[in-house]
Amino acid sequence: MILQIILIRPGSTDYDQEERIQGNLDIPLNEQGGAEVARIINDLASRHIDAIYSPTCEPARQTAQAIAGALKIKYRKLDRMHNLDHGLWQGMKIEEVRRKQARVYRQWQEQPESLQPPEGETLDQAEQRMETAMTKLLKRHKEGVIALVLSEPMASLVRRYFDHGQLGDLWKASSVHGQWEVIEVGAPVTAASR
Repeated sequence: MILQIILIRPGSTDYDQEERIQGNLDIPLNEQGGAEVARIINDLASRHIDAIYSPTCEPARQTAQAIAGALKIKYRKLDRMHNLDHGLWQGMKIEEVRRKQARVYRQWQEQPESLQPPEGETLDQAEQRMETAMTKLLKRHKEGVIALVLSEPMASLVRRYFDHGQLGDLWKASSVHGQWEVIEVGAPVTAASR
């Protein structure tokens, strides 16, 4: 039995274009984000997706609901998968963190697991939430195709859950919007990206 998970990054928001740290703030999709979602819908139109899941944060929910509506598939809320709480960094420009907190910025690039944003949560805390949610989701879906719409770095945590790879530079990962990849569960670990 093979389960395919289509891992989708939400469309862009104004915060993304301004290179601000969004974290778990509810910022709606902007015009570019809407165009990215339309492209995803076109890309996924020929796939037979059983259900699409997202947390309730605005960009992920808007993206998932637009895809669900266009492709006539079930939308389901995904508990415990909201994006990382970046605490006091939320709303700041990435460049501002790099300039004002150079050591912390480098640490986030090189060893993100060892860092907790001021008044935020660690990647370990977010990863524990994600693992609980994924265990429940994988019990419900053992085969077929489902889609998950997740912001970065939560999307990278999910990918690592399956491929046991490195997280990489999360600052760069957070600039990825409106893209998707397929993860096959129950087969040798492979991932194809779009």
